[in-house]
Amino acid sequence: MAADPRFFASAGPQSLAAVAAAAGGRFAGDGTRMFTGVGPLQAAGPAEVSFLDNRRYLAELRQTRAGAVVLAEAMADQVPEGTVAIIVPAPYLGFARVAALFYPAPAAVPGVHPTAVIDPGAAVSPEAEIGTYAVIGPGAEIGPGCIIGPQVTIGAGCVLGPRCRIHAHASISHAILGEGVVLHPGARVGQEGFGFAPTPEGRFETMPQLGRVILGDYVEIGANACVDRGSQGDTVLGPGTRLDNLVQIGHNVRTGRGCIIVGQAGISGSTVLGDYVQVAAQAGLAGHLTVGSGARIGGQAGVMNDVAAKADVIGSPAMPAREFWRMTVHTRRLGEKQGKTE
Repeated sequence: MAADPRFFASAGPQSLAAVAAAAGGRFAGDGTRMFTGVGPLQAAGPAEVSFLDNRRYLAELRQTRAGAVVLAEAMADQVPEGTVAIIVPAPYLGFARVAALFYPAPAAVPGVHPTAVIDPGAAVSPEAEIGTYAVIGPGAEIGPGCIIGPQVTIGAGCVLGPRCRIHAHASISHAILGEGVVLHPGARVGQEGFGFAPTPEGRFETMPQLGRVILGDYVEIGANACVDRGSQGDTVLGPGTRLDNLVQIGHNVRTGRGCIIVGQAGISGSTVLGDYVQVAAQAGLAGHLTVGSGARIGGQAGVMNDVAAKADVIGSPAMPAREFWRMTVHTRRLGEKQGKTE
């Protein structure tokens, strides 16, 4: 099924040569053959491009009607007659680039909607797009090519680098954003962190949160995810880091490059992640920890201690993945043995 044109503007048709170039692959055949879009193996037609990245779907490949398929060389001999094999080293990545060729992210339409409220002290690039009922505070800077969606709030002094996309109802305060940063709908960046001191009377007194949020180039923040500003220092997400929907990042957290943090995960204050760390869904990390580069945290893990670089941990409290699975098997066997003796 082709992408619904009501929601996704097509940049097609595209030639086979252009598609292969976008995928970074090679092909045999007529490079002038034209394609209109992309689709899944089982539904794509002769004018569409599909992909295969898992041998489990070889049956669908053999029966596909797609005009071209992006895939690895090892599976190219399974492509049916009439379908062009576009051979690439990384099919999923290649297909992602093909899909973006046909359906690129919308470019900014320069201009300010008449309902937007922009403080006279803000500096908004004439190449930026400012949507309906957006609010931009004093001293804020909006770079060229930015898209500020409906009812977005950008606080005083915030800086957005070129080509940021801030979707509807997101809010930003106390933050510096690099190039190409994306905030999905409802994302919150720069709000007060969760810091307080108990009083003798049994109340809680807020600790002033005096830091910022620094988002590196091409960071993406999912819908309704929250990134608190630092308390004394800054909260920093390194270039290319991606947060899924509903992620919580506490004050003074720092991540390296290219970290992936999946939905409903939470990272407590002052924890430091190295480069390319992966945190799976619903995992929770205590505060003031260090997670080494390349480490992987399993789903629903409860991380109470530092994690070494390239380690895989899972469970609550988290432990090395191999140890966790050995313990799980042993526990199951004990249960089965007990059941047989009863």
